[in-house]
Amino acid sequence: MPSLKEIKGRIASVQSTRKITSAMKMVASSKLHHAQVAIQNMLPYETMLEHILKSFLAAEAEAQTIYDQERPVKRVALVIFSSNSSLCGGFNANIIKLMQNAVNALSKEIGAENIDIYPIGRKVAEKARKCGYQVMGSYDDMIDRPNAQKCIELVMELGERFAKGEIDKVELIYHHFKSAGSQVLTHKTFLPIDLESELERDHERDLTTNVVTKKAQDYLKKNRRKKVVKEGEVAPLNDNFIVEPDMDTVLTELLPKMAHLMLYTALLDSVASEHAARMVAMQTATDNADELLRELNLQYNKGRQQAITNELLDLVGGSVNN
Repeated sequence: MPSLKEIKGRIASVQSTRKITSAMKMVASSKLHHAQVAIQNMLPYETMLEHILKSFLAAEAEAQTIYDQERPVKRVALVIFSSNSSLCGGFNANIIKLMQNAVNALSKEIGAENIDIYPIGRKVAEKARKCGYQVMGSYDDMIDRPNAQKCIELVMELGERFAKGEIDKVELIYHHFKSAGSQVLTHKTFLPIDLESELERDHERDLTTNVVTKKAQDYLKKNRRKKVVKEGEVAPLNDNFIVEPDMDTVLTELLPKMAHLMLYTALLDSVASEHAARMVAMQTATDNADELLRELNLQYNKGRQQAITNELLDLVGGSVNN
């Protein structure tokens, strides 16, 4: 059995660690709030752009652009989102595992030398270089400071390579943020753009709370207020657009904007998912520290009581002998 001094030293160590994990949890919660606000600010643009594109699809437009034409796949680019730091549970491990599975599957079809990795995040970049993958540039700063302009520059580079035939397909691997307690690992095609499937993708997000317990999530889901539509108000499903100069030209302008939105949305989702995963991990670590402190305090009190009892027995035994 460890001595009282050893137990007391371990209690002090666990208390120090608990202070760190508790502080990191609060920092992650604050950053998660800012990430949720960034997604909320992006949603009006996403809603309007999708409304326009859905209206064009409803008009059965058969316009074709270079960005939505499929062709034989000879070279693939993977854009993979991770974090720059650790201590966020299985967030990075899941991304890296999916990247390795995707590379292995593609290697059997087109060869490992025909796969380009665009790592957005230090953790996935380090793993890709360690595995010997072909890494195209460094984009670590996009995670620390999410910026639409940097996403546009990356999309323009990918679009230019796609237009020239240097790559035939671009895929995204990231976490889709659904709520503070749920992030969905996503692997989807970025180029060529499948407009119909992209417009029908999962848009569900809970941006109103940082609560991560299952009981609280179930309560919010059951009691969430639905949007009330006033009598006489009708949301337009399809607008009667007059397209000038022609449908091909308009879609040629809109599809790159859709591509910019897709990459920027993936970046914001990944950043929010990282902070949510870190918040959950630090909350779990803090809870474990509390439980360990309770056990150590109980062990310390038992040891101290045993020492007092032994001293009393020694005193009583000595007085009887005298």
